[in-house]
Amino acid sequence: MKRYVALLRGINISGKNKLSMPELKSRLIELGYTDVLTYLNSGNVIFTACENEESILANTIRSMIRERFGLDIPVFVMPQEKLEALLGKAPDWWGTADKDKYDNLIFVIPPAAAQSIREKIGEPTKELEQVFICENAIFWSFDRKKYAKANWWKKTASPGIGEWITIRTANTLRKIAVL
Repeated sequence: MKRYVALLRGINISGKNKLSMPELKSRLIELGYTDVLTYLNSGNVIFTACENEESILANTIRSMIRERFGLDIPVFVMPQEKLEALLGKAPDWWGTADKDKYDNLIFVIPPAAAQSIREKIGEPTKELEQVFICENAIFWSFDRKKYAKANWWKKTASPGIGEWITIRTANTLRKIAVL
């Protein structure tokens, strides 16, 4: 049995793709997952499962959401211990106490690759944002006050990019890494 984190993309945002976390939790228990927890209303799920293939878990959860809730939501799954290890590889500028910066981690949903996403988005805007690829994720920080001028801010939701990524804040990730 292994502990996993599932990140659902684009749910409960501005009234779109509404998905009840208690109901999602119940459905995951029906699938046989145990110790299921949700965090916030934005599709962060922590659970224990026998299965050890991340892509199979992601596809199973995605299929269940499609069948039970009528939503086609991309799902990213990784072992909780891998998330902890990834956070330990964060660059020095990411996840600091600097309130002028907003720190995110972009998870690239397979089969897409982080380098390909970076190439599609282009260079980060100098002095406004920073990016660092680690494994198949991208650490991304930007200036809170000037975010609208940042290249990555404008492009992360664009077609050909948005459907292949899911983004979480440093604070959210630190929390779900230990739940």
